[in-house]
Amino acid sequence: MQKRRLGRTDLFVSQICLGTMTWGQQNTEAEGHAQMDYAFERGVNFLDTAELYPIPPKAETQGRTETYIGNWMKARGNRDRVILASKVVGRTANEWFRGGRPSKLVRADILDAIDKSLARLQTDCIDLYQIHFPDRPIEWGANPSRVGNARAERVADETPIAETLGVFDELVKAGKIRHLGLSNESSWGVMRFIAEAERGVGPRVASIQNAYNLVNRTFEVNLTEVCDREEVSLLAYSPLAQGYLTGKYDHGARPEGARSTLFNRGQRYEKPYAAEALLAYNELARSFGMEPALFANAFVSHRWFVTSNIIGATSLPQLEMALDSTEVTWTEEMQTAVDDIHQRVGNPCP
Repeated sequence: MQKRRLGRTDLFVSQICLGTMTWGQQNTEAEGHAQMDYAFERGVNFLDTAELYPIPPKAETQGRTETYIGNWMKARGNRDRVILASKVVGRTANEWFRGGRPSKLVRADILDAIDKSLARLQTDCIDLYQIHFPDRPIEWGANPSRVGNARAERVADETPIAETLGVFDELVKAGKIRHLGLSNESSWGVMRFIAEAERGVGPRVASIQNAYNLVNRTFEVNLTEVCDREEVSLLAYSPLAQGYLTGKYDHGARPEGARSTLFNRGQRYEKPYAAEALLAYNELARSFGMEPALFANAFVSHRWFVTSNIIGATSLPQLEMALDSTEVTWTEEMQTAVDDIHQRVGNPCP
């Protein structure tokens, strides 16, 4: 499996990153360990997790995913072979992260988050520590295809980016993290972080983790140029659009055990006209003789500006298919067919 440089760092991450957000909710610890064993046998060296996980977020499960990963690395004795990414939550009213109060991207909260994550992961240092979502109010994902008629209200106590970046500088100097990453961020946000770093405030952004898939290509507008010129790596999440690009929800189906059936959290992919777009891509995949999940992952894995495709699976066969996407020969014919549909349907699920 290809290894690609992460931003301007000395880290080279696998073309596929193993996402972990189902471990502790949909998947047991043993299943999570089996996924990591298999992925690393196939050449993956990159794990992505978060203090928030598993999904859906709940007080009683929060942090469980990191605990599973920490136990696996200790049992395998392989911490030195794992590029480990985790995340601190942005501004949230959920009080269970900080022991009974809301959380912001301020010093006390970031220090609390990193120390708890390090303990659960049973490690001294996280290779890539990411801001899960901004402190400022944003449209979720930070890249809407349109905005409303009223400007979003700004909170009076918004944490300045320079203040947050200064805390990350402390973490790097303390040896608790190696590099900084962003997530669910906009082109303005990326450039503000870079500008502050260039003024000497803190570490330079190495990566951005944003949604990118066939029904949400908004990253291509502005952010592709920003990240290419500034050497910020895209870690693309949700390549299967929360499973809607597997075909299992086509024609309104709700299979037993599927995420949207269990948790009713698929609203991002249930917007007006989304079903028609999803079906068009799933049928296109079949016309090329491919499973929709393989096709959708291959699209993401082979885009020139994607450093690593963060895949998620709840079973080993799903994981195998996701890893197989790197071996697909992505042709000009496939890209043209995808672009033809995109010209018609745009980005229905930003």
